[in-house]
Amino acid sequence: MWEKIFDTMLGRLIQVGKLAITYPDGTLRTYGPGGGIETAARFTRTEALRAICLNPELGLGETYMDATFVPDDLDSFLRLVIRNRRPEAMPAWVNWLDKGMFAVRHWMQRNTATKSKSNVAHHYDLSDDLYRLFLDADMQYSCAYFARPGLTLEQAQAAKKAHIAAKLALEPGMSVLDIGCGWGGMALTLARDYGVQVTGVTLSENQLATARARAAAEGLSDRVSFRLQDYREITEQFDRVVSVGMLEHVGVPHYAEYFDQISAVLKHDGVALVHTIGRCAPPTTPSPWFDRYIFPGGYIPSLSELAAPVENAGLWSADLEVLRLHYALTIREWQTRFRANLDTVREMYDERFIRMWDYYLIACIMAFEEQPHAVFQLQLTKSVNALPLTRDYLYRAPAQPRAVAAAE
Repeated sequence: MWEKIFDTMLGRLIQVGKLAITYPDGTLRTYGPGGGIETAARFTRTEALRAICLNPELGLGETYMDATFVPDDLDSFLRLVIRNRRPEAMPAWVNWLDKGMFAVRHWMQRNTATKSKSNVAHHYDLSDDLYRLFLDADMQYSCAYFARPGLTLEQAQAAKKAHIAAKLALEPGMSVLDIGCGWGGMALTLARDYGVQVTGVTLSENQLATARARAAAEGLSDRVSFRLQDYREITEQFDRVVSVGMLEHVGVPHYAEYFDQISAVLKHDGVALVHTIGRCAPPTTPSPWFDRYIFPGGYIPSLSELAAPVENAGLWSADLEVLRLHYALTIREWQTRFRANLDTVREMYDERFIRMWDYYLIACIMAFEEQPHAVFQLQLTKSVNALPLTRDYLYRAPAQPRAVAAAE
């Protein structure tokens, strides 16, 4: 039964390229006219076909983790399927499931303070040693900025921090709030290189410990403080607010709360910079596989979902930059480093975890290369004249070349 349903689904789906499937009983079938991407995969258990037919996104990731779905090349397989995917090619229940998940997404993403801490711990409280294997030396776990061709990951992450710093229009002595400070790299850079006082907040105990240790080691503990605190609990006001890779964890029901809080903690002449993954397309359903295994409670916002909360918070959208393909370049660097360190990873985790992480990285690459995902940088102010009238100041500043050179 499930082989027949799967066979029918692929027959409808693959209209460009070619896919060869070896079924659990050894039967080989091919789909598609050929040309373009041509790849193959095999299934070792009928249960894997059933899982994918019932819930393709969740089932595909889980069967890859369990090694009951074995593609010749996961990159090519996902790229081929994404290029061919159309709602009319899927079984009716798959489309019903998508619509149902979309309808209840507000309920699924109610990230209370307690739930948010649990969600953060699921991903970010994995061993720091794992992240050190594939991130840059500063442990920047967000999209780098490839300001020019040929940059290394370290240089591109330094360029990202410098680009953000330029958009913040920093002056020595200013106070800065870093919402979702990670392992402290952004906060430490701003304090060290721009002479500002930074308060960083995180819900990850691992990241907090690492950030504080780094501040102490660099002699910056008097200029940077890190707290284990929900951003909604902050009561002070700051000259500048920066939030990198945090909005993806907020959830649709809390966008108003998030931007209202930025407005509340930002001084009248202040500037905020929000750096987030975003969709250049209408809102959609969260990935059930990512929600279960990678980022519980996470959601990638469409720009249309952010406009009203920003406006209602009394904030000016002073500038919006859309970084295309930068994250694909970033994650490919992470993937290369992760795979180069597999022997070390195997000393820490089992093969199922390794396949999960590999699937995570490749699926993210596909999101930015084959789907309408990009990175938004929203520059926000409370005052119409808080920033210069043109963007020229972003590119006149010498900080960015110095920052990139420092990473060489």
